Amino acid sequence: MPKPTPLSGFPELLPEQRFVEQQVIDTLRRTFELHGFAGIETRAVEPMDQLLSKGETSKEVYVLRRLQAESESADSGMGLHFDLTVPFARYVLEHAGKLEFPFRRYQIQKAWRGERPQEGRYREFTQADIDVVMKDELPFHFDVEVARVMAEALSGLPLPPLRLRVNNRKLIEGFYRGIGAADPARVITIIDKLDKVPVDQVSALLASDAGLDPDQVDKCLRLAEISTTDTSFVDLVRALRVEHELLDTGLEELAAVIDGCSSVRNERFEVEASLSLARGLDYYTGTVFEIYMVGYEFLKSVGGGGRYDALASDGKNTYPGVGISFGISRTLVPLMSRGLLTTDRKVPSVVLVALVDEESRGASDEIATALRAHGVPCEVAAGAQKFGKQIRYA
Repeated sequence: MPKPTPLSGFPELLPEQRFVEQQVIDTLRRTFELHGFAGIETRAVEPMDQLLSKGETSKEVYVLRRLQAESESADSGMGLHFDLTVPFARYVLEHAGKLEFPFRRYQIQKAWRGERPQEGRYREFTQADIDVVMKDELPFHFDVEVARVMAEALSGLPLPPLRLRVNNRKLIEGFYRGIGAADPARVITIIDKLDKVPVDQVSALLASDAGLDPDQVDKCLRLAEISTTDTSFVDLVRALRVEHELLDTGLEELAAVIDGCSSVRNERFEVEASLSLARGLDYYTGTVFEIYMVGYEFLKSVGGGGRYDALASDGKNTYPGVGISFGISRTLVPLMSRGLLTTDRKVPSVVLVALVDEESRGASDEIATALRAHGVPCEVAAGAQKFGKQIRYA
């Protein structure tokens, strides 16, 4: 068999790297469960009509098709999920009669996206999500809760300092309506490009694609420049002299999140109101989050989320929710490749039981069994080599 060619975008971890990943997952799980979040796992595939209706990421869905299918029309109509929110919404609708609300869930699972592989962006990756869902109406305090729980979970990890950026879709949509934008959704999509393309290109797009005049463009860009670690952003927005009822609601909600997260701020975790943040997925309706590693901003966001008031609905009942995700693969793989996250051993074993000769293997096995009974991971030497070689292997 020829030497396999690596497949880009599908990272595989060495045993010591997997050990680091498992420790991170265990830490996240413990914190989530301390706050009453129940763990679930959803199927890997969802109907294509669901996956194709959720914003820009829909273009990156991996479609399932049988190898023996005679034509493209024989497509199975299913695709691999590109995040954990869409399948969670389906899960809530399907099992609503068996769930207690508010339903707090965490999910640590793989997802797939057909995007161009690059550092921190993979076609197959693991992420951790937490969400709170209720029936009919979700109190706003849960927006604060999910941010605080994720902040607490991430603060316990051996990572570079993290920054949680927060904004509110009502705030920016209300602002754009207040300046008279004909298509606020289009303006949001263009402003969301600010971290990817130069300001002058965004300005040109606002004029050509969104139909804004120079004064409207100027106000949009000035709003996007506002970023504070406290609620002073409210006065900065008011100074732009734009009025709209939806804007008022958004300002109030964003200020509540920033105030509510004050207790989780420390030297390893900071929270800021960032009014350029929009997020590209269509289902967000209020608070939106993004997580960045300080010093590693070239990786873009390593997590995000927000409130979705109508993602889970069957026409009769609506289940609004709010959640936030953390990209485990997106964060850990670049750090491990740089040697910044390591472990002191490559295997779980902490003891190697020596083997004098093959006749005494039974005695060595008994010692190993006694150690394991006391919770000590161990293994017996593979062969009765000289003790120096066994020690070197250990």
